[in-house]
Amino acid sequence: MGEIVRHGVTRRWSDAVIHGGVAYFVEVPDDMTQVPAGQFQQIFSQVEMRLRLVGSNPSRLLQVLIYLPHPEDLPLFNEMWDAWVPAGMAPSRACIHAALANPACRIELILTAAVLA
Repeated sequence: MGEIVRHGVTRRWSDAVIHGGVAYFVEVPDDMTQVPAGQFQQIFSQVEMRLRLVGSNPSRLLQVLIYLPHPEDLPLFNEMWDAWVPAGMAPSRACIHAALANPACRIELILTAAVLA
């Protein structure tokens, strides 16, 4: 079946879960007082840090689900995303317009990534 490795375990969630060579995690901006561009840049940095923690990197992203509560943020997010994702390494992705638990949050990402063996 394979070992399950959890990082940052709390009663309610883990910061990342690894199973079968795949890492699963969720990111929201640490500082939600920033404008959308600031939150987007912040979340990309946080994703890179989490990927390093689990032994991966942005070129190994498999799928990203993007939750944007404000659809007008999509063009800016896409511009920043295109600059961030390594050329030729884009993951499968979906972008969903949905209200988030914290109204100050402009983005939430659900990510899966292959870990390095």
